[in-house]
Amino acid sequence: MKLGILINTDRHLSDIIGITRAALSKGHEVIIFNMDEGTRLLENSSFRELCGMNGVKMSFCDYNAKGLGVSREGITDEIVCGSQMNNAEMVHEADRVIVL
Repeated sequence: MKLGILINTDRHLSDIIGITRAALSKGHEVIIFNMDEGTRLLENSSFRELCGMNGVKMSFCDYNAKGLGVSREGITDEIVCGSQMNNAEMVHEADRVIVL
């Protein structure tokens, strides 16, 4: 199963990490897309480290990140700098999507 996680707030980091790890431990793939205030989590190294886990894909809305002045420091090439198209792709690919 592929689990999509749409993140539009920066308030649930521990939940995001826990859900991602739990899904991976059950053999599922995780697709994460950040937008709006959720792009602020990109400044947190614990959040960015999720993309290095086998089975996790991560992208974010560049327009939202720029609008909020989110720092690009520490963002690796594994995290796709994209647009709402990446959100649509996640919804299309995922079997289930949760919003945090």
